[in-house]
Amino acid sequence: MQNAKFTIYLFRKVTKNCALCIVHCAFFYTFALQNKKNMNNSQILSPCLRGTSGAEGGNNSKLLTPNSSLITILGPTASGKTTLATHLALQLNGEIISADSRQIYRGMDLGTGKDLCEYTINGHQIPYHLIDIHPAGYKYNLYEYQRDFLKAYDDITTRGTQPILCGGTGLYIEAVLGGYRLLEVPVNEPLRQSLEGKTLDELSLILDTYPNYHRHNQTDVDTVKRAIRAIEIADYYASHESTETDYPTLNPIIIGVDIDRDLRREKITRRLKTRLDEGMLDEVQGLLNSGIHPDDLIYYGLEYKFLTQHLIGELTFDEMFKGLETAIHQFAKRQMTWFRGMERRGYTINWINADQTIEQKVNQALEIIKKK
Repeated sequence: MQNAKFTIYLFRKVTKNCALCIVHCAFFYTFALQNKKNMNNSQILSPCLRGTSGAEGGNNSKLLTPNSSLITILGPTASGKTTLATHLALQLNGEIISADSRQIYRGMDLGTGKDLCEYTINGHQIPYHLIDIHPAGYKYNLYEYQRDFLKAYDDITTRGTQPILCGGTGLYIEAVLGGYRLLEVPVNEPLRQSLEGKTLDELSLILDTYPNYHRHNQTDVDTVKRAIRAIEIADYYASHESTETDYPTLNPIIIGVDIDRDLRREKITRRLKTRLDEGMLDEVQGLLNSGIHPDDLIYYGLEYKFLTQHLIGELTFDEMFKGLETAIHQFAKRQMTWFRGMERRGYTINWINADQTIEQKVNQALEIIKKK
């Protein structure tokens, strides 16, 4: 039984640190009744976790049904959502679909927090999708993400496996859960040529003349280049309509990892220091040495913005560290703002306290899934 209502939103201001140039979202609220079966909630631990030892994981694959829900794990950075998702995947014969806007890039590992060791538990490899699918320097967009998600989802479910969506890019999560097809907007060279030479203010005024801009487009317009792309998108949508056809019924079960603000800040700072010690500067330098233009790395924001600015001499190490630390804290706050907004827009998020053992979080998540 499903009760859905569609509302189309445009968010004028998306996280500035995300590598997003197209945002077009529509959202629906879905309630679904799922089969309820008993599960064996075996305790499992990942050897990647410090101070813990591995144990055999259970298998609750019987929970999966032909009309199974898409389990979705979300949370702010440093909340431990990947650890929870991989341990759930071990229990449920699941595969992870990443919902992280930067982990799609190859060679951007420490800065994006891929933590790929988390995908191996007691020698068992948890399959993952939409990680390392494009080279660094590529400009990925929301349309491509939704398309790639649907391919991965179809592949996983066709094989009778449980899909688990996991990430902190709320925009990506809503784009796929909303069930609304996005359009691929091609480059319009004549339009671009007609806009050449105009100031950012002039372009912003042109953009405001499109009545459906706020409905279909969410491109940051803080530069001339982005403003021109925003007009290009708005102009395309003025004569084309997106469609809901052929979109699978996902029946999402959303589990959020809620971490105390002070603990989150502590973990962010500690993790930043650790990643710098592990060679994050070398990672960024290697990307620059490979021929990627500094502006392309700065475009990705956060670690790649500040570390690049340091490496090209624009920031001292201390300026880089303090600026990046502050930016990550602000980013995590914006993530939580987005997730709370999802709840206001009709999504039910079942929150789990991050300050628990992995066994407790897994068992709580399984109980949530069992009741749906």
